[in-house]
Amino acid sequence: MAKNKTIFNAIFREKPAMMLVALKNSNTEMYASSLAKVIDGTYSYIVKVLMDMQKAGLVDFKKQGRLKIVTLTKKGTEVAEKINAIKNTL
Repeated sequence: MAKNKTIFNAIFREKPAMMLVALKNSNTEMYASSLAKVIDGTYSYIVKVLMDMQKAGLVDFKKQGRLKIVTLTKKGTEVAEKINAIKNTL
């Protein structure tokens, strides 16, 4: 349960939640650096949060040359949809 609490606390901060929504709504490939620009966060913070999200099964990384493309997993997509629904409800 402690692991679930940790990822819950990580996601329900504004920037990590918006990272998932930005990944879901993106029409282009997203990298950690482009995600940092979209949500106005530092690259190192974004990478740390993405690593936590990867451990929780929310995102995957795909190598493309020297770059890593960030994609949502099925679980990550479901969470992003729910966060978006909550945001729109408020």
